[in-house]
Amino acid sequence: MTTQHIMVLAGGLSHEREVSLRSGSRLAQALRATGFDVTVRDADSQLLDWVTAHRPDAAVIALHGGRGENGSVQAVLEMTGVPFVGTESRQCRLAWDKPTAKVLLRRAGHLTPDWVTLSHNAFRDFGAAGLISALGGRFAFPLVVKPYQGGSALGTVIVHDAGEMPGALVASLAYGDVLLVERYVAGTEVAVSVIESDDGPIALPPVEIVPSGEFFDYEARYTAGMTTYHTPARLEPELMRAAADLALAAHSELGLRDVSRTDMIVTPSGEVHFLEVNVSPGLTETSMLPMSVAAADRTLGEIYDGLIGRAIGRGC
Repeated sequence: MTTQHIMVLAGGLSHEREVSLRSGSRLAQALRATGFDVTVRDADSQLLDWVTAHRPDAAVIALHGGRGENGSVQAVLEMTGVPFVGTESRQCRLAWDKPTAKVLLRRAGHLTPDWVTLSHNAFRDFGAAGLISALGGRFAFPLVVKPYQGGSALGTVIVHDAGEMPGALVASLAYGDVLLVERYVAGTEVAVSVIESDDGPIALPPVEIVPSGEFFDYEARYTAGMTTYHTPARLEPELMRAAADLALAAHSELGLRDVSRTDMIVTPSGEVHFLEVNVSPGLTETSMLPMSVAAADRTLGEIYDGLIGRAIGRGC
């Protein structure tokens, strides 16, 4: 039997390039151990020529940030006819846009912190002072300010009072022209990964996230020792089921495929709030998907072997 040639896409030009390279390297190692011929490629101007020349059997996307999650690279792979693991391009847009994902999950009956979306132009046209005052009237502090698109908590700030808002706006708007202002919900942060199998989507054991700082920011995500993880999460059985149900609902309602990770908050009163969903979960040594895979007594190579088989089976 001919060894299947798999292209792992990693790197890119997003703020999460280094994390993506780490994810790609770890995935490539796991796939090689499973018996695949693996080439790690960057998403650059040479990619299409290389794909035309080498025609890999399938691709796995380990790109993070916009270039791996907003549907662009997925659309390129669809046009080239290369089967790939992950969500199709049109549905990626729904997950990448945080307010859209929140609307769809709320319409489906799930909890998500109340929010408002504001553009840079709104602050320029109507005045920052007036809008900050209006936000304080709409929501009680603390608030969460973050880019309406993006990952790894880049540009995310917890705002405790109106005096902190200008600095938070500058920090978030550095990552895009539109931001999301969200009611802060106190509780336990949990991440639940979903993988698809022949029996349908399966929720892996949830990961409980306990950062050393105030919240799970970029540094806490990717610096070893700054965050404590509990897999499975230390939740009561009914809350474990509720967390799994929310992740499966996000995967279904947003039309995701193969693999996803949903981030949520579980309050002390037992409410489970949807925060956001990721169509290209990290695979580094501090990423939650590998932790969930290990807690399920499986390996990354085994999981992605199955996902690659599904991708090749359905074609492009």
